[in-house]
Amino acid sequence: MLPAQQGYDRAITVFSPDGRLYQVEYAIETVRRGTVAVGIKCKEGIVIAVEEKPRKLQISETAQKIFQIDDHVGVAAAGYIPDARSQVDNARFFSQSNKMIYDEEVEVETIAKHLADQCQQYTQYAGVRPYGVALILGGVVNNTPQLYLTDPSGTYISYDAISIGSGSDSVSDFLEKTYKEELTLDEASTLAAAGIYLSSEDKEGTSHIRMAHIKTETGSYELVSDEQIVSYANNAKEKYPHGKN
Repeated sequence: MLPAQQGYDRAITVFSPDGRLYQVEYAIETVRRGTVAVGIKCKEGIVIAVEEKPRKLQISETAQKIFQIDDHVGVAAAGYIPDARSQVDNARFFSQSNKMIYDEEVEVETIAKHLADQCQQYTQYAGVRPYGVALILGGVVNNTPQLYLTDPSGTYISYDAISIGSGSDSVSDFLEKTYKEELTLDEASTLAAAGIYLSSEDKEGTSHIRMAHIKTETGSYELVSDEQIVSYANNAKEKYPHGKN
């Protein structure tokens, strides 16, 4: 590679001759190499689920890839998780500030746009690097479930169901074929578990699955118990053998 061409590869503020920002593409590749995360919206609420791979002696009671932003908003991350913690802290501060100023719950889209704006800023200035993480944000506002995706480029998009991380292309194809608007929360949770099994190398057990619900009825975020995850996983294996409908 010529020295002049190397400059396009290293500089965040310079477009390549064919109009690409390589550093942003590298950040998106970091997301693709992370373990899978799934978000599904249904009338009864939001399901977010992730694959975590704890080490044998690791105490894994605390979820590393699922976070609570506010009482009514949760996040699943894929990619460089320390960057996710930074964005989550930012989103928590933003959410609480919105509550103090406007005395109402912040919209999920408002949080997604705020985080995406920051991601975009980090694709523009020298001395910084893009965030190496994508986030699935889910929540319930005014009894309406909302699901958004943000990525390192600064894009944010609303989805009914979405997957990010390793194997996300096949999981997203699977969701496109099996998702229905009339899904119940339990059915959506089963679908999320099936999506994780489709991507994961571990086809048995549930120690690598974490899940959270934000229910339309209560409007509150809650982690799903291990016993419930086992039930969803068993249903997923029966209903979607090998992740196929």
